[in-house]
Amino acid sequence: MSESPEPEALWSRLLSGRPDLIRAAWKTLGVKERESVRRHLQTMARDEGWHPGQRRAALAALRCLDESPQE
Repeated sequence: MSESPEPEALWSRLLSGRPDLIRAAWKTLGVKERESVRRHLQTMARDEGWHPGQRRAALAALRCLDESPQE
């Protein structure tokens, strides 16, 4: 695991819609952080109260992570 970026930068990359940035941000996280981030992305994607753009970005991140080889 490399040094974790600031939370705002991390979420900006995860929700960017760009697979290269999503994967790069993901690689900075440890196992427990990944579990927490994935749960939050799932919450954003399915629960009420999130802006449609946020929901789309969360779904895109989850798809990217699901399609990426596991490290």
